[in-house]
Amino acid sequence: FKLVESGGGLVQPGGSLRLSCVPSGFSLEYYAIGWFRQAEGKEREGVSGISSYGDTITYADPVKGRFTLSRDNAKNTVYLNMDSLTEEDTGVYYCGAVVLGPNGGSRAPPLDMPEAYDYWGQGTQVFVSS
Repeated sequence: FKLVESGGGLVQPGGSLRLSCVPSGFSLEYYAIGWFRQAEGKEREGVSGISSYGDTITYADPVKGRFTLSRDNAKNTVYLNMDSLTEEDTGVYYCGAVVLGPNGGSRAPPLDMPEAYDYWGQGTQVFVSS
């Protein structure tokens, strides 16, 4: 099982991108999803997370007010809308899936513990430059 990210690319500062995260071989229905990014020479950092129910969403401070995370369980897809992009948003973006237990449907996944996730994708490159 794995995840597949898409939607990355080159965009000018102030621009927007929409990333998608789709599972391969399983349903996202019972998984909380987290988005992480890794800039060259830096550690992977959590960006945003959404509960399996979709009712709890968290954002890292650097992206609050600019990024919007959502999920469509019917389409088995999670979307990360990124607006007002800056050069600091450049990096490889990864989505991860984690099951948070039988009562974890409304819990957002941890953004500070990438090791907690069960499945990852290969990442999609986002490059913000003028």
